[in-house]
Amino acid sequence: MSTSPHIPPFEVTPQIVNLVAEIAERVGRLTDLRERPLRLRRIQQVRTIRGSLAIEGNTLSEEQITAVLEGRPVIAPVREIQEVRNAILAYERLPTWDPSAESDLLEAHAVLMKGLMDEVGQYRRGGACVLAGERVLHMAPPAGRVPELMAQLFTWLGSAQEHPLITSSVFHYEFEFIHPFADGNGRMGRLWQTMLLGRWHPVLAELPIESLVHQRQSDYYAAIEASTKVGDSAAFIEFMLECVLQAVREPTLDVTAEATARVMPRVMPRVMPLVLELLRAVEGEQSREELQRALGLSDRKSFRERYLDPALAAGVLELTLPDKPRSPNQRYRLTPLGEDVRREE
Repeated sequence: MSTSPHIPPFEVTPQIVNLVAEIAERVGRLTDLRERPLRLRRIQQVRTIRGSLAIEGNTLSEEQITAVLEGRPVIAPVREIQEVRNAILAYERLPTWDPSAESDLLEAHAVLMKGLMDEVGQYRRGGACVLAGERVLHMAPPAGRVPELMAQLFTWLGSAQEHPLITSSVFHYEFEFIHPFADGNGRMGRLWQTMLLGRWHPVLAELPIESLVHQRQSDYYAAIEASTKVGDSAAFIEFMLECVLQAVREPTLDVTAEATARVMPRVMPRVMPLVLELLRAVEGEQSREELQRALGLSDRKSFRERYLDPALAAGVLELTLPDKPRSPNQRYRLTPLGEDVRREE
């Protein structure tokens, strides 16, 4: 088997340089944060699993995934529950695997796909393609080339000199291009990038980057397709780094949620009745006008001062466009903390 040096084709564009610099700067601010409470880390884990599996068609909600995590019964398709159980175990075992070890990749695939297919932990023996729904984005290399291509990819990963933010994205793209397994390639590629990012900075392994990829699923596939067309993964690198930047930039990093958890006993007694009324009315992502109508309120100023602003301040509601607070396309949605409050009240 040939393992001759091979460098995946990618251009480090000015946009990539800027994204790496901003992510590194923002992550640097997190180094003094105390360890986040287990409950908040669990919320992020659930969001991560929900995002990655939803891209593959899994329909379980965050509430149902939480129930599986806690060992409570869930009424859902057996296969989808198995996918969640496997993902929970795989993400728990991330610290035990070496991202540069091909044998660990095969072991991770066996964990992630247990009970879902026959050839777990084995490279595919037949043809494969990358699909976006019913559309074929890319025909993968023949099965006979997979062992050699994966060996080359791991050889490159072990000696790559680029920033980990870049190498993790390149690996993710090349992995999807090779499509080494008969099934589970998407979730494996995202899992491995998460592990690579976590080795650079542990906080990145706990952020729900996969959830943000799910929110931009069409862009995810478009980036794969664009990179494949030109034979250069720069477009995919830029997309993934945008998702990472959004994850470290958003208040749902849970720095805000952690602070909220500490001040909830002081804040919530004063605003609890009206905030809870608002939380009960939220369905997915809604505009201010839609929320007002749902509550039967006509006075915009009163709604904002008595309902909306307190909910945002308490960290139970968030903007869908945090960088554009005045955008006409602005929507509001529950944060993980808000979902907990609504579920527990």
